[in-house]
Amino acid sequence: MHSYPSIPSLDSAADELLEDGHLWIQELIDADLLRFRIDDSGGLQFGDRTTVFQPGDIPPEYRYATRFVERTLDYEAALSADLDGVVFYCVATHERTVPYDWDRLPPVLGIDIWDGERFLPPDAVEQVFERLGLDPVNTFAKEVRAVDFDPGSYTVPESDWYDGRAYGVVVRSKTGRRATIHAEQFRDQGRARPTSVPPVEIVDQFAASGRLERAASALSDRGLAPDSDTLFEHLFDRLLRQEHRAVVEGDADLGAVRARLSERIDDSITD
Repeated sequence: MHSYPSIPSLDSAADELLEDGHLWIQELIDADLLRFRIDDSGGLQFGDRTTVFQPGDIPPEYRYATRFVERTLDYEAALSADLDGVVFYCVATHERTVPYDWDRLPPVLGIDIWDGERFLPPDAVEQVFERLGLDPVNTFAKEVRAVDFDPGSYTVPESDWYDGRAYGVVVRSKTGRRATIHAEQFRDQGRARPTSVPPVEIVDQFAASGRLERAASALSDRGLAPDSDTLFEHLFDRLLRQEHRAVVEGDADLGAVRARLSERIDDSITD
């Protein structure tokens, strides 16, 4: 599967990127890269920036994102196209530094597509992801003349996904060049090491009664029976995203987390 290049800062790429043409300015999401390809039978193969995952061996931090793609992808639309060599690149959104609104931010946002020979221009990327039923990353500005863009006076806008300034922006040309500008408050900001939190505490804070009730209502609105198994699947994905640092990076006992969440769900159903 074709790898995804690291994106330089605009400070080191301005000469080429701002030389000519037009730019798209998209929100830089504080997330991890997820890539996938689709074979001729509709099977999905996933990977992160450096590793291609083996079937049945998806790392916990990507499980919610891969499950979302599997459930959401419009397979009929995908298989109607020539997919030879095509690789889709997304960001898998989970708790890192930015306090996103997890009820609004999609688990996966599409950022790029390799068509087997080149990266598609951003307008084509948007159209393809929308056709497949997946959300493309949001764009702040389109078709900005490169020679008119002044990085020295540019201010990163407010995020679409929480009440605050975006983590940064990706400045893209239609020829495949990209560069990032980080919001000032996130520049050179190291991530604090996660602290160890007991699984019971993680789950009890996450699965308060109000959240369980909202989850049951959301499933009912989608025509799904909010039984214990369906509620668990719905909430466990969200727990991995929203409490990512405590559960995944903090090396919490995943079995104990699952058991406690099942217990809370069973208690809510029998009350």
